[in-house]
Amino acid sequence: MEKKDWLFEITPKNNLLDLNLKEVWRYRDLLFLFVKRDIVTVYKQTVLGPLWYLIQPLFTSIIFTLVFNNIAGISTGNIPPFLFNLAGITIWNYFKECLIATSDTFKKNEAIFGKVYFPRVIMPMSVVISNLLKFGIQVFIFVCFYIYYYYKGSSISPNKYILFLPFLIIIMGMIGLGLGMIISSMVTKYRDLTFLVSFGVQLLMYLSAVMYPLDLMREKLISIKEGTDYSWIVDINPIAHLIEFGRFILLDSGTFSFFGIIYTIIFAIIIFFLGILIFNKTEKTFIDTI
Repeated sequence: MEKKDWLFEITPKNNLLDLNLKEVWRYRDLLFLFVKRDIVTVYKQTVLGPLWYLIQPLFTSIIFTLVFNNIAGISTGNIPPFLFNLAGITIWNYFKECLIATSDTFKKNEAIFGKVYFPRVIMPMSVVISNLLKFGIQVFIFVCFYIYYYYKGSSISPNKYILFLPFLIIIMGMIGLGLGMIISSMVTKYRDLTFLVSFGVQLLMYLSAVMYPLDLMREKLISIKEGTDYSWIVDINPIAHLIEFGRFILLDSGTFSFFGIIYTIIFAIIIFFLGILIFNKTEKTFIDTI
């Protein structure tokens, strides 16, 4: 019998360090189909549709301004408090949406995963890419308010590091995707993690300097108890560094920590590749435990 030359051969992945990125590239058309599906179907049967992309950050910024700036008296310097909060929330939301949406990948897609073969990592990747549209809309709203406050005479201006904004988005997406894939792999065995993620993300927001300057947070953590320095809680949080860096390049406010950015880049690379490795390993047996 004549041996046939197959174009593709699906075999078990025995190499733990195989990231399977070549196969992802081969299925890039499917990746973009999932991206289109995520964009079209999220708010398809809602009354306000994509307006929900705008409502959430605007109302959150208003509440943060009232509670943290007007009532608690947290100062944002020369930056309008609402714009300060909107900048932090816009950056935070992209990370949050990537993390939450990818942290339950196996559970949400068990039906299609059990019927058709394709690189499973395409699914969380499509979520991260489709969230860029939502992020882009929220950035547009931020720019509108930015222009409004600028013509009102507020002393705001981007600085020379504004060109690093796409880099910041990529790092944020890598951390969200990496953590999401790790959690998704664990959720196949421990369902309680789904509830823990939602709760943990809310706590993480308060430790990520979303609604107050990073220096102020360090100062408060140092003075919690005399003689005890808790500022390390902020320094080990890569999201806090990213949000502070984002406000720094957009509003020229806050501080730029070279060490913090390097630490965040290293963390993002490690967590991203670790997430892919764990995700690829879990996809071999998840159907037996889901």
